[in-house]
Formats: sequence, C-alpha cells, structure tokens
Amino acid sequence: MPLKLTAELIPQTTWYKNLRNSVPKEVWDRIRKECYKMAGHRCEICGTSGKLNCHEVWEFDNKRNIQRLKRFIALCDLCHDIKHIGLVNVRISKGNLPENFIDKLANHFMKVNGVSRAEFDSHCSEVYFLWQERSKKTWHLDFGLFLAAYKPGQRKLF
Repeated sequence: MPLKLTAELIPQTTWYKNLRNSVPKEVWDRIRKECYKMAGHRCEICGTSGKLNCHEVWEFDNKRNIQRLKRFIALCDLCHDIKHIGLVNVRISKGNLPENFIDKLANHFMKVNGVSRAEFDSHCSEVYFLWQERSKKTWHLDFGLFLAAYKPGQRKLF
C-alpha cells in the first residue's frame, strides 16, 4: 500500500531554486493563499487545520535531468517538515532544532501512514539514497505553465 505521507528530497544542485524565489512576494502570496483556499484551509495529507505551508510538488525526468513543477499542496508544519526532512536534519545538526525533533516527525509519519518506526527509518534511507544519486547530476528546472502564466499585474496565476 502506498504511503500517504512521504519525504521528498530535491537534488542539492537545485536547492533554493523554486517558484517562490522566482516571482515577486505578492505573486507567491497569491499562489499560496489560493492553494490554502483550494485545500479548504486544511493539510492535504493529514487534514489538520491551522497554519499551513504551500509546498511545491516536483516530478523528475531522470533520463533528461528535468525537475518539473507539477502542482502545489497545502501542508501543516509536521507534514511539511517530513517533506523537507533533509533540511530538518541540517537544522538539528546546527542546533536550531532539538535532537529529538526527528522523533516527533517519525511519530507523525507513523500515525498518518499507519506504519512502524522501522518503516519510517527505511523510507528515509531510501529517500536519502535517491537524493544522493540525483544530486550527482545537474538538473534543469521547468516551472511549466506556472511561471509562463505570471505577468506583472495579473490578478490570478491559476
């Protein structure tokens, strides 16, 4: 059975290269607010309401090294941190998060997916292996219609 919540590490060669950093703040604010509205102001994975994050979902063409923006999803902080578990581990190693924060994320992952800690650990190992392989290559970003649709003064991006 596929996992409902997964980690998604992007290649190191495309860190900090995303649509959010490629458009003016007011455009990103419009995108994220529309994302939250479309999700009914709930996390699209676990259903939690409250503070949300607009997460970019990417697909990878491993033969042509193209990282394509597929869509956006609204995520609570815990689901978003699991998506970015690599960044969480960096923050833990720098002392910006407590070392036991990973246990909090593991518990959330296990609850959402109905799996064991061993399955969480195995998933993370698989994701890190894939990240290492992808990070050996230079990736080309494709924002698709999302960036092409942006025009200064435009009222709606979707």
